[in-house]
Amino acid sequence: MKFNADEISSVIQKEIEQYEQKIDVREVGRVLEVGDGIAQIYGLTGVMAGEMIEFPNGVMGMAFNLNENSVGAIILGDYLKLQEGDEAKTTGKLLSVPVGDAVLGRVLDPLGNPLDGRGPIVTNEFREVESPAPGIADRQPVRESLQTGIKAVDAMTPIGRGQRELIIGDRKTGKTAVCIDAIINQKDTGVKCFYVAVGQKDSTVAGIIETLRAHGAMDYTTVIVSGASSPAPLQYIAPYAGCAMAEYFMYRGQHTLVVYDDLSKQATAYRQISLLMRRPPGREAFPGDIFYCHSRLLERSAKLSNELGGGSLTALPIVETLEGEVSAYIPTNVISITDGQIYLQPDLFFRGQRPAMNVGISVSRVGGSAQIPAMKQVAGGMRLDMAAFRELEAFAQLGTDLDAATQARLDRGYRINELIKQGLCKPMNVIDQVFVIYAGTHGFLDRIKATDVLRWEGQFLETVHGKYQALWDKLNEKRKLDADLMKEIDEVLSAFNKQFV
Repeated sequence: MKFNADEISSVIQKEIEQYEQKIDVREVGRVLEVGDGIAQIYGLTGVMAGEMIEFPNGVMGMAFNLNENSVGAIILGDYLKLQEGDEAKTTGKLLSVPVGDAVLGRVLDPLGNPLDGRGPIVTNEFREVESPAPGIADRQPVRESLQTGIKAVDAMTPIGRGQRELIIGDRKTGKTAVCIDAIINQKDTGVKCFYVAVGQKDSTVAGIIETLRAHGAMDYTTVIVSGASSPAPLQYIAPYAGCAMAEYFMYRGQHTLVVYDDLSKQATAYRQISLLMRRPPGREAFPGDIFYCHSRLLERSAKLSNELGGGSLTALPIVETLEGEVSAYIPTNVISITDGQIYLQPDLFFRGQRPAMNVGISVSRVGGSAQIPAMKQVAGGMRLDMAAFRELEAFAQLGTDLDAATQARLDRGYRINELIKQGLCKPMNVIDQVFVIYAGTHGFLDRIKATDVLRWEGQFLETVHGKYQALWDKLNEKRKLDADLMKEIDEVLSAFNKQFV
């Protein structure tokens, strides 16, 4: 067997050129104790806060508490596989999740592992779960509307792209339903949606995914699930993971919507971890930094400046109250961070008012700047009128005699109250909303029975799309009401009311 000297020398030369002196330096510690989703580790003196720690059996953890003699780590996975004396290695990396188009339409856990049985997420793009929020100079005011398709919301508490609007109320008042409608309404708008389920029952989440799939919304939606049976550390990081996946699109000039359902359960998970880590408890046994926990998450929602591509991340955090107690610790914290809140009231819900929005307490701090001009024109004073109507209604129940003007205001209030009722998963186009709200606020419903209002609405919109599509198209193009358009709409409404039975 002959050796070719040239070949051997070329191989040796290539090896020398490609030689890199790499020494795998890792700190290794030992697990002192483990239980309830946390571990105390001895020996990791150079570990960073938030750094990933590798345990045997492929279990990962995250450095949470840096004590003088030990490191407290939260276990992101099955802590029952760990035991005292196990080895723990630092990785030099912070927690990251897969991002990009590969995650759209998928159901994932907070670490980016698929839960839908459709194979692994194939992507080279990863983003750190915790990243700083855009600064003041990197933002621009919220002026672009994000339509939810819900009449009561789009007319009275409008949401803009880049806004944070809190959905707050007792359990079973339709908080999730408002967010699901908003996601369904983003079809064909190019907005990517992320639904983060924290501490929800798996059966509930399965139902939500099925609803989204039935309405074709799963094509542009990612669902991040950390259910009621998930360990507290996973429930704690789930909203940050969802936010990181959405930020990827925001920094590429696209628009995203993230629903955190809900932050009160995330706060409970964070309280559990903090108490196990022996962090000092404060009000309601929550740790002192619970405000920072939510503010650093919600501050990442923004409308970026044009220099950064003008992308946006809109957040709809949900907070559950107990017995309507809006002044509890977590609700007041989140109210002070967000740009407004939609308060859903149990009494209204059980009275058949769906969505059960309390107009007096609900507010959008972005206001009319996040509405199309036509909606701003027809619904400008609607919120105040409805709040005044609620007071009048309570007064009228006393059975006192009312003068004609007060009675007329009451009658119109009852009709507009009927008008803003809406079925589940039936978002309405904003131009359709303008037509029906115009009819309500300009007195075209005053002679229609309150019980017939929703039937009137259905038939009227059918007529508009059938006979007067040109008028609808004209308003859709202008997005603003001028004298000519208003005259045309008046004529259409008068003609329709004459033949409505």
